[in-house]
Amino acid sequence: MTTVHHVPRPVGALLAAAIALMIASAAIAVPSGLTLNPADTAATLEAVDARTGLHLLELALDALGWLALTVAGLSLAANAVEHQSAALVPAGLLALAGAAGMLHDAGNLAVTQLAANRHEAAAAAVLLTAKWTVNLAGLLWCAATVTAALVPPLARPVGRGMAEPSTLRRTGLAAAASGLIAVALPWTTGTSGPGPVIEQLGYALHLPVMAWWAAIAWRILRRAPAGTRSIGGAAARER
Repeated sequence: MTTVHHVPRPVGALLAAAIALMIASAAIAVPSGLTLNPADTAATLEAVDARTGLHLLELALDALGWLALTVAGLSLAANAVEHQSAALVPAGLLALAGAAGMLHDAGNLAVTQLAANRHEAAAAAVLLTAKWTVNLAGLLWCAATVTAALVPPLARPVGRGMAEPSTLRRTGLAAAASGLIAVALPWTTGTSGPGPVIEQLGYALHLPVMAWWAAIAWRILRRAPAGTRSIGGAAARER
């Protein structure tokens, strides 16, 4: 069974970069009215057409964030296979979440051209597909969080000052519960679809998931250098 000692530091950097890029993207999109809500297609297209440069910037940041998450998940999966670790399941789910997120951004990129031509009917279909794709990405990320919280390799402490495994498990499960509420919110709106308020509430509820993975990234980046004593050996000697 592997531990975070076996996870290359670049994987931690990828996880941290993914979260930072997504937060930066949201920090641009939300106050600028560029969240691309399909509830009002005409207003969405007008906003994109009026602020195309800003829209492309936040979209590029978001796409890079999802790409970094995908690569981090694939790297964790490869590492889990090499060390015969149970971390393969959350790693695979994380990679799938990243892939779904990139599909979401592909749809939003298509809206850029549709906004210039005011193709409202086509844009509405693309926006709806993109929104439900990111909903799927959120669901997969929550599933990755639940399984990662229960996998011993990711839940073991790696040094002094690190969170205890039980704390990480509890916070991981709590974060996943918050994320699942965010995923479920659009389903409560029926045929009307989620409005801007529901959408922004969903962003806020998904923040604990991102924070938990940021903590995992920090653990990987702060792990003891290769060749130092193992976690199990260190714990035994400290007792």
